Amino acid sequence: MKLFKCPCCGQLLHFENTRCENCGRRLGYVPEASVLSALDPVDDDGRVWQARAEIGGRYRFCANAEHQVCNWLVPEDRPDIFCAACRHNRTVPNLEGSDAVAKWRRIEFAKHRLFYTLLQLDLPRPAVGESSEPLVFDFLADTEAAAGPKVLTGHDEGVITIALAEADDAEREKRRATMGEPYRTLLGHFRHEVGHFYWDVLVRDGGQLSECRALFGDDEEDYQAALKRHYEQGAPPDWQERFVSAYATTHAWEDFAETWAHYLHIIDSLEMARAFGIRVEPRIDNSADLAAAADLDVYGEPDIYRIVQRWIPIAFALNSVNRCMGQNDVYPFVLSPAAIDKLGFMHHLVRRGRERPER
Repeated sequence: MKLFKCPCCGQLLHFENTRCENCGRRLGYVPEASVLSALDPVDDDGRVWQARAEIGGRYRFCANAEHQVCNWLVPEDRPDIFCAACRHNRTVPNLEGSDAVAKWRRIEFAKHRLFYTLLQLDLPRPAVGESSEPLVFDFLADTEAAAGPKVLTGHDEGVITIALAEADDAEREKRRATMGEPYRTLLGHFRHEVGHFYWDVLVRDGGQLSECRALFGDDEEDYQAALKRHYEQGAPPDWQERFVSAYATTHAWEDFAETWAHYLHIIDSLEMARAFGIRVEPRIDNSADLAAAADLDVYGEPDIYRIVQRWIPIAFALNSVNRCMGQNDVYPFVLSPAAIDKLGFMHHLVRRGRERPER
């Protein structure tokens, strides 16, 4: 994620801001230009806005701005009522519940951060009508599901389901503790589940099955049997030598999705660290092993090892600061050489997709 500032007064902004707290200007995000722009109204009813950033142009807000769950803009001359992120929604929560909008807002904030990265990486994002397997999202509450078990977050043939209950901090923390997970967030769910979608698009349909199987194992193994084994027996004792997480040991598909999520974690965090000019030079580390500067363009850097070399010291520093606040580690994971090789495969897939002539 990059750092934004108001084009009118220079105030630093968060990605989700809808108004500059310094000059009071209305703000909107232009995904095509990756700009959070101050806006001037063009008409009396506030339907059309002129961007104050250098990009200029006239825009309308996404229809979901009405519910304060989206601050993205749509060019005035486009027929779409939804923005580049919200047009992938298939089912949104029933808004009659007392806290449904608040939960949906948390979900959308996470989803929009996901789409920021997908746009920066120039990954395919087919919507309904553009592909036989579009990328779509269902945000479901338990009462909206068919009779049977509670809604489970997951992926099925391009459809990503996010359980609305995951937007409740207490419920999500309860699930994290029950499942023995070191980390569980809405953004993590999105990054993991979209990894399954990109396995279909970039590996299965992209001619990379043999290369992927060499690293991640047999994707044709019975998935339900593998899942049952994982929940009954847990991860093997040496899992940290080969996987990014215990859950990644479940099946080749889960290993891929977990590694994909970590790849996005690292890329996004290092982009923000670079925007802040973060350097790590521990005074008591005479070996200089933990010295690093976030000085790489992570989207242009071809070498995953250079990226990880920057990430590990910065993650250690962030974890240390979080512990001083009584919080859990920001990145509670250890990256083994085998796990880094798998991250390198993700980097290869992304760069290969960006370099295809048709793109």
